[in-house]
Amino acid sequence: MEAAWRQGGRGRGRARPGDGLSGRSGAAARPPAPKGRGGACAPAAASGGEGAGELSSQRKFDEIKKANQAAAKKLVEDQFSSSSEDDDEDAEVKQGKILAKTFTIYTNQTDGDASELERTRQYVNEAFQSGAMTCLICIASVKRNQAVWSCCGCFCIFHLVCIQKWAKDSLFLVSSPLTDDDFGKKDYPWPCPKCRFEYKRSETPSRYYCYCGKVENPPLDPWLVPHSCGQICEREFKPPCGHKCLLLCHPGPCPPCPKMVTTTCHCKKAKPVPRRCSAKEWSCHLPCGRLLLCGQHTCENPCHAGNCQPCPRVSKQRCICGRQTAERLCASPQWQCDQVCGKALPCGNHTCEQVCHAGPCGDCPRSGKRSCPCGKSKFTLPCTEDVPTCGDSCDKVLECGIHKCSQRCHRGPCEICRQEVEKQCRCGKHTKRMPCHKPYLCETKCTKIRDCQKHQCRRKCCSGNCPPCDQVCGRTLGCRNHKCPSGCHRGSCNPCPETVDVKCNCGKTVIKVPCGRERTIKPPKCKQLCSRPPTCHHPTQEKHYCHFGRCPPCRQPCQKTLACGHLCPVSCHDEALVKQTGLHQSAGPWEQPSEPAFIQTALPCPPCQVPVPVECLGQHEVSPLPCHSAGPYSCKRSCGRLLGCQNHTCMKECHHVTKINGNADGKKAGPECLQCEEECTKPRPPGCSHRCVLPCHPGDCPSCLQMLKIKCHCKLSVLYIECLKLTSADLQEKDLLTSCKNQCPKELPCGHRCKEICHSGCCPLNCSQKVKLRCPCKRLKKEVQCSKIQEGQVSLECDALCKEMKRKASEIKEAEAKAAVEEEKRRQQAELEAFENRLKGRRKNKRRKDEVEIEQSSWQKYKNLIMLPVFGVAVVMIAWLMVYND
Repeated sequence: MEAAWRQGGRGRGRARPGDGLSGRSGAAARPPAPKGRGGACAPAAASGGEGAGELSSQRKFDEIKKANQAAAKKLVEDQFSSSSEDDDEDAEVKQGKILAKTFTIYTNQTDGDASELERTRQYVNEAFQSGAMTCLICIASVKRNQAVWSCCGCFCIFHLVCIQKWAKDSLFLVSSPLTDDDFGKKDYPWPCPKCRFEYKRSETPSRYYCYCGKVENPPLDPWLVPHSCGQICEREFKPPCGHKCLLLCHPGPCPPCPKMVTTTCHCKKAKPVPRRCSAKEWSCHLPCGRLLLCGQHTCENPCHAGNCQPCPRVSKQRCICGRQTAERLCASPQWQCDQVCGKALPCGNHTCEQVCHAGPCGDCPRSGKRSCPCGKSKFTLPCTEDVPTCGDSCDKVLECGIHKCSQRCHRGPCEICRQEVEKQCRCGKHTKRMPCHKPYLCETKCTKIRDCQKHQCRRKCCSGNCPPCDQVCGRTLGCRNHKCPSGCHRGSCNPCPETVDVKCNCGKTVIKVPCGRERTIKPPKCKQLCSRPPTCHHPTQEKHYCHFGRCPPCRQPCQKTLACGHLCPVSCHDEALVKQTGLHQSAGPWEQPSEPAFIQTALPCPPCQVPVPVECLGQHEVSPLPCHSAGPYSCKRSCGRLLGCQNHTCMKECHHVTKINGNADGKKAGPECLQCEEECTKPRPPGCSHRCVLPCHPGDCPSCLQMLKIKCHCKLSVLYIECLKLTSADLQEKDLLTSCKNQCPKELPCGHRCKEICHSGCCPLNCSQKVKLRCPCKRLKKEVQCSKIQEGQVSLECDALCKEMKRKASEIKEAEAKAAVEEEKRRQQAELEAFENRLKGRRKNKRRKDEVEIEQSSWQKYKNLIMLPVFGVAVVMIAWLMVYND
């Protein structure tokens, strides 16, 4: 607020363009008093009215408040609109983000390669750098909110108002020497102030556009490049390739085209390969092979662009007339010798006087009609005779262009004009009679002012078209350092063409600024390391960039050698600020306490904190301890040393152990360790479940001699075996030991008993017992091994007799089946008749008598059913006895 107050005070004291404040000071800058109640009471207030005085004070306060607010707003706008950025890290990060956003589309096409963007990056960086964007016409910084114009030749940026005035003045200076007749007939150009690129009168800028020309009056955006619209540039590349620029709207030239195209080499021999459009012209480095202009040889140069060079070979060639032969380059086969042709012309009297030529010599130049020297008469004469003069006057126009030759027709040139005429000098002030061929210049000096509007012409006998002033301007330029080196001119001088180097502290980073701006521009940021010698004990200082002023405090490790031999690891403390206390005693309670004083002094190194590996008392671990407090300690673990039994370890807390010859390795127990009092817990042999009879001891346990009671494989007998024999035997021996030596009682799948001695596992399936095998009808039989029947290797089929007996048995069965069917039918018929008889009432008794009379005995009813099966069985038994007896 204080800065705004000062700014407002300055604004009231002095008028500046755009300040929004009046140039008058004091009461003159205040607005007039309002007409009304306050205005009417003004005289009373002046005479001592208390209410009017308060109103006037309030009005003054409001005026000052408004002025301060306007000044503060103007200060913020100037600060924001400046093209320069603060030199803090936030500004650099913001600038980096804007650059990355501008180049994103381009770098996506090049897979992140930004090597071709260096020139464009330089222009964009200058847009952000303090003082780099300077209008060369007014030598003032170009701000963000000012309308600008960019040259398409050198891409220099100017204020729009300045370039308009420059173009208008340039056109006026060019057209001012013209006469009224010539004015307006030619469209004279105006040049760029920097590169002198010429523009037409119609190309004078009248509106403010962004760099790419798409947006008029681009809005102010802090996240875009100044004066950019933020859209894709899309300007045509130079030279044109059919593609457009991919960057966002940017200052400076467009980078090379990053698009990928498929193109072949210059000689068209190699296969097309994908390349960048900006580097699509390439050479395969093979011999060109194109036929040269000589028509005999081919180009041997590597593949190249454009036409081939002339043939470098030498060959013997004849001249045009064919008289001489010389060794010449194949590139120039046509050549003339220095001999005159000398061939006889068709007239037969003269020879050809042309030097070495091709084709026929032509007719004699003296043949046909020939004119006299003056050209008035023509004669037909032989070629051997010369044409005579005609005797008439010559009448040729002399060199003066006015008079004619008065001599008779003559050969050779005419004489100079000797007639006397009255001549007027070039300036037109004097006349004199003199020979026509002599010029007339008077001695009068021209008094006209030249186009510089400062000096007279002073040329003798000037025609009025005075030449430009040939004196040097010599006026001091706007930079206040140089004088104008141009010729004397009117109007303002061109901007100073010189540039001044603004260097950093070390002088390695330099930026060029227009002359005159070196006093107001900020020094450039240097990326070189500071080269000042260190002020502490280190041989080299900590790496930091070049800067002005005092170097920052050293942050390197101290690295001084401590008493223990280690290096101090803390930051350098040679230049530490220490608060001084007790230097000043207050005289009383009325004295204000003063600010504490700090002095720069070297502090002592702190205790060594370097971790030193220290072993515990029991040698269990090595822990890093600070060097200043390193010493033996107990790790609180159990001792863990191997006791005399060689099976257990010491369970005491980590303690010191006296080293003797036996425990020098650090693993055996010492006299301070415990003594083992436990039983033997060593593992027994596999299969042995008995404990060792000895107390805890070193070495192997004695053999187990206890007897084991186990059953044999067949689980029928109980065996008694020593534990040692059973545990030390292999699988085969264990099978023999656990066998009862009797026959195995298990049954095989076939139903027979196993023939093997008591064994482990499953019984063998190859049963060797003899069994009888019968045919399907059970008539034939045969003895074979049981295993063969189980495996299906042996079978017994029925013979012819079996088949015959089978057939007869089937016939008997069929007969029996038929007799049974017929008997069933008769029974059913009898039942049907009995049912019908019961339905008839009148003949009931009669039917019973008839039935009693015809009723048969049981044997008669069932003799067929009994005899047929008995007969069949007898036949089968007889057949079986016959076959068995056979």
